[in-house]
Amino acid sequence: MDDQEPVVDPQRPVYVWQQVADWIAGRIDAGELLPGARLEGERELAERAGVAVGTVRRAVEDLRERGLVVTLPAKGTYIADRPNS
Repeated sequence: MDDQEPVVDPQRPVYVWQQVADWIAGRIDAGELLPGARLEGERELAERAGVAVGTVRRAVEDLRERGLVVTLPAKGTYIADRPNS
């Protein structure tokens, strides 16, 4: 049932962590991940994307820098509220 398109294309001239961050950002933009929702754990995201946990960690760091997610120590990472555009 997992016939989705691959998250990462190693042939693209873009860092893998950036591709993972863009994939998650796309899920946020599509409304699949709503503000306040908890993002899956690093291991689960790594498994879904077919990448290492460290790659997901770097992608989440990028999403924090973009203001798309907030991480609460010992609680998890959540989708940030977005100002009305």
